[in-house]
Amino acid sequence: MRGSPHEGWGDLGDKRRILREAGLFEGGARGTRMRLGIVVNPDAGLGGKLGFKGSDGRAAEARAAGAEDRAGPRMEQCLNHLATLAASSLNRTDVALTLVGWTGRMGSTWAESALGTDRLNGEWIGETPSQTSHSDTTALVAALVEAGVEGIVYAGGDGTTRDIVNALEDLGKEAQKIALIGVPGGVKMHSGCFATTPKAAAEVVLAFALGDLRTAITEVMDLDEVVYQEGVWKVRMYGEAWTPSSPRFMQGAKEQVERVSEEDTIEGLAHHVATLLEDEPDLMVIWGSGGTLRRMGEHLDLSLTLLGIDIQHGETVHTDLNEATLLEVISGHVDEHQHPRPLLLLLSPMGGQGFLIGRGNLQLSPAVLRAIGHDNILGVATPSKLIGLEAVRIDTGDDDLDTEFQTKRFIKILQGFRTTRLIRVAEM
Repeated sequence: MRGSPHEGWGDLGDKRRILREAGLFEGGARGTRMRLGIVVNPDAGLGGKLGFKGSDGRAAEARAAGAEDRAGPRMEQCLNHLATLAASSLNRTDVALTLVGWTGRMGSTWAESALGTDRLNGEWIGETPSQTSHSDTTALVAALVEAGVEGIVYAGGDGTTRDIVNALEDLGKEAQKIALIGVPGGVKMHSGCFATTPKAAAEVVLAFALGDLRTAITEVMDLDEVVYQEGVWKVRMYGEAWTPSSPRFMQGAKEQVERVSEEDTIEGLAHHVATLLEDEPDLMVIWGSGGTLRRMGEHLDLSLTLLGIDIQHGETVHTDLNEATLLEVISGHVDEHQHPRPLLLLLSPMGGQGFLIGRGNLQLSPAVLRAIGHDNILGVATPSKLIGLEAVRIDTGDDDLDTEFQTKRFIKILQGFRTTRLIRVAEM
């Protein structure tokens, strides 16, 4: 490895490096070319619909159960949109991009459909091994730094983020300043490196290449696996990374808002649900993931799954359901004429990010959400979680379904006993 990962950049590269160190990256000189690293964790997100809480060490199990690639197709969606943007009038200075990476599932497989123009081409500097692990991510990042990339676009989840950040830390201070743009493709995505959607990631890449975005330090977050094994949900900070600063397109890091004084509010929220069940005994309640809903369940003598999806119907509780079992239970909730019986999905937005769907609840696939119906979804949040939350974000993985939610414009949020408000669905 060279003493500086950016040796040989020339004057433009030196200028960008100096500006990036100051958090003032300006790029965008007419006709310039940016080298952009591509990293795909082919196993990320595989366990989402199956109800796994992550895919680390369980990729083979997930594929055997019928899981399909998630991170790769999401990267493909990002790069196809990037190709469209690069060829449009939005690319006002004719900046060109060279995608640098490995051939195969960690790179070129998902870029092929986007390449072929002067403004977007590929440079493949290695080959994806037949079996991949976090060590391959580390090796690929080292190769990208050696190749002089100015930013890295990656598809995966929090585990992938940690692997990339750790690799950059091992390569020195210069490497740590390479900007990271995450394409949300995992099960857990708490870190501030992620764009809100694959298309949003493409928007960030072009704006970054044009020099319209400054880079800033964001927190690298992930679930504390040790305490989770003890039944405690806690997100902790594992490091920092540089990423383009875009409040519209970047999700920000997850906040964990916990206040003892809110226990009365939690009890009131639970009482509201209990009242609904008293009024309609045939109501089937689908409990989303997260600490708020779990604490509500405790007030109803329910032992709910912390990071899973549960269904309550009368005295029966189905716990930690995957996509297939959710569809099975929901489809069976019909009367003798096959008409749907009462149904309610409870979801709590992710603190600090505002995601209602698409982060940590991939079991709620487009098929499941369509079976439930938009009008049967109720958000649940305490007042502190709603502070500064102007809109909720929804990333179902299906563009048409995302548009349907955005067309509806609003989601109802329960914030106390018999107290609801409408909150806007963000355009992403």
